[in-house]
Amino acid sequence: MPWLWCWLLAALVAIFQHGPMPMYSTRTLSVAWEMWTHHSFVVPYLNGLPYSEKPPLLLWLIHLGWLVGGVGDVWPRLLEVLLGALQLVLVAMLARRLFPRHAAVARTAPWIAGALTFGFLFGLQVMYEVLLADCVLAALLCLTPGRGQDAPRFAWFALAVGLGLLSKGPVMLLHVAFPWLLGPLWNRWAQHHRGRWYATGAAAILAGGALLLAWALAATDAGGEAYRQRLLIHQTAGRVVDAFAHAEPFWWYLPLLPVLVLPFALWPRCWVALLSLRRPFEDGLRFLFAWLGPVLLGFSVVSGKQPYYVLPEFGGFALLIAFALASLHERRPTTSRWLQPWPLALLLGVGGIALALLGKLVHDGRVLDHQLVAVSRSSLPFGLLFLLLAGVLVTPRKGELQRIAIVGLIAAVAANGLFTLTLWPAYDFTPVAKMLARAEAEGHPMANFESNDGQYTFLGRLTQPVTQLHGMDEATRWAQAHPDGRVITYPRRLTALDRAHAVYIQPFRGIWLAVWPAPALVDAQSKGELIE
Repeated sequence: MPWLWCWLLAALVAIFQHGPMPMYSTRTLSVAWEMWTHHSFVVPYLNGLPYSEKPPLLLWLIHLGWLVGGVGDVWPRLLEVLLGALQLVLVAMLARRLFPRHAAVARTAPWIAGALTFGFLFGLQVMYEVLLADCVLAALLCLTPGRGQDAPRFAWFALAVGLGLLSKGPVMLLHVAFPWLLGPLWNRWAQHHRGRWYATGAAAILAGGALLLAWALAATDAGGEAYRQRLLIHQTAGRVVDAFAHAEPFWWYLPLLPVLVLPFALWPRCWVALLSLRRPFEDGLRFLFAWLGPVLLGFSVVSGKQPYYVLPEFGGFALLIAFALASLHERRPTTSRWLQPWPLALLLGVGGIALALLGKLVHDGRVLDHQLVAVSRSSLPFGLLFLLLAGVLVTPRKGELQRIAIVGLIAAVAANGLFTLTLWPAYDFTPVAKMLARAEAEGHPMANFESNDGQYTFLGRLTQPVTQLHGMDEATRWAQAHPDGRVITYPRRLTALDRAHAVYIQPFRGIWLAVWPAPALVDAQSKGELIE
């Protein structure tokens, strides 16, 4: 399995290039840390309050590693790599089940799944989606006929559904329900045993739901009425009907799909292969249609949208592309020049030239953006690397798909490395978190302007909540009540006041982060000197 070793090498290099990314990784780690410090392994906590956003399966897996090796961020990152590797293995297994007459699909689908740029980079986050993807693929694998066994394995299906529900909640059902509901369209066993297919499948889903319900009842009993309302009603209803976060229009995913399947979206042969699919469709292809189409439609209907919501379908995208390419190769073994990956090579070449010239453009004063100026300090070697990768792509040789996958992985790791060398300090909360930890140890209470997503809690191993403030008036009242406190602010630009009074300053995502002593904040407000 060369695809597995190539992916593992790339993932292990990339995931340790920089620290946990705010807010995704830091929030998950902070919830795990607060559960650990509260000795609460049923109710998740964030900033001292019960956290209703996610179920605890990933957090439990993190705790298992901490029990063995102690608290840290190495095990959670290794865990994400292991879960990502399992995803590729499950894709290969599903390919063999769906397309037993096309061995090439099982050989190439893991290469495609592992090299999808967005999936690879997002998989570096300590988040719930990769674990959910594993549960989705495992559940679907239980529905598909295996060698010598056409009947679905509904007991294992129930377990996979239950674990998926414990990974990210009821959204698991959206990922797996349609292939089951549409089973007779692609599964011959379901065609001949419709009653058993639906009755046993429904019982399996209910059994899986019982796992989530058992945890939810225990958690709501321990977390109280407010937590019960947020967990059982607010979260799911809010996202489905009128998203309180990430609301987007119905068509939002459609133009995003080519971006999600990069770098293969820039390979003309992929598009020709997909457009060349013809009836009669094989059972495996009908399965993919019954899975991917309804799920994308369902997420389009749901108000809240994010690119990573469809990460469990990336394996399905890879299977669809792999089958289309295999079918095209069977009909047209030779590849014409215009079907080669020249658009991807062109993109890498243009990007390489831009990076190679960026330093000179900055030196000549033609580029002034502060982020590009930061990138220019290390851009030249990366520009040369991207030019080399472009040359590799346009060199005629066999194994074109594997070459695109390896080039895509190298480019993704390199881009992540360039980000680490140049822009990461503006995202790294480790220094400020350590300063807040010292302040907490000295007895200073802390408050934070705007939202607090636990971005400092795990990094600083904080044990006390950080008060969330809304508006300068509330901040002033808090500062007056806590004269020894520290207030974290996020000014759009630094002022003389920030430089004079803040005990800590760093750039943060195009703005600034400044930590003020409470008395200085009160004094500035009393004089009418507002923080921007």
